[in-house]
Amino acid sequence: MDLDLEGRVAVITGGGTGIGKAIAGQFLREGASVVISGRRQQVLAEAAAELEKQTGGNVLSVVADTTDWQSVKQLASQAADRFGRLDIMINSAAAPSGAVRSDLGEADDALLLHDINTKVVGYFRCSKAALPYMLRQKWGRIINIGGLTARSTEALSGMRNAAIVHMTKTLSDQLGPHGITVNVVHPGITATEHILEMYQELARKKGLSVDEITAPDVKDTPIRRLLEPDEIAHAVLFLCSPKAGAITGESIAVDGGYTRGIYM
Repeated sequence: MDLDLEGRVAVITGGGTGIGKAIAGQFLREGASVVISGRRQQVLAEAAAELEKQTGGNVLSVVADTTDWQSVKQLASQAADRFGRLDIMINSAAAPSGAVRSDLGEADDALLLHDINTKVVGYFRCSKAALPYMLRQKWGRIINIGGLTARSTEALSGMRNAAIVHMTKTLSDQLGPHGITVNVVHPGITATEHILEMYQELARKKGLSVDEITAPDVKDTPIRRLLEPDEIAHAVLFLCSPKAGAITGESIAVDGGYTRGIYM
């Protein structure tokens, strides 16, 4: 299927690694131009060079901090200055798995506030910064990368993902009349660098193999495997395409069936 994304410009926060990087690669393969953003210049530079080599596409890397409004505004303006437009904002910058996963007695309020500032308010800032460019062209796509903890009680940091769902629905109401759709994607257990390193560390500590550590998660996933970052990216790209123009305000799990709840 031709997703009709050629010539579009996508900004991807957290685009130097993991799911964000995979999304960037798929946009480039569809003929879009990409801006990847994060806080580590070296990581971004290496990712940009790799993506350009793999795809032959146009990649701009911009150091930005989603907790800083001026930094986020500059990210959006640099994207528009370089490519002449800004069509798509992918909000993916956040601490993987959440910073606060402990019980209330051990939970750190400063870490929780930082988590919310980075992900919830950070997504808000990035969406706001992209808005003037999308309004000008009467077309835009905002995708918020959430997390399955929005639908479970396993981590206190899950409240950030629940808040993102609310923000997504609210923005979809506000922006729909202007040709802008807003959706949230909840990835399942995905084989990113971070997750694989986490499994390796757990295996080392417990004296087990990585396969033994991953076995419970694999067993609990109906497709009986971890997801690949590109599988999340494929869903995101469809939602960003003109073909998905009727889908907005939705929370979509790309999780291999891991979620057991029924959502009407």
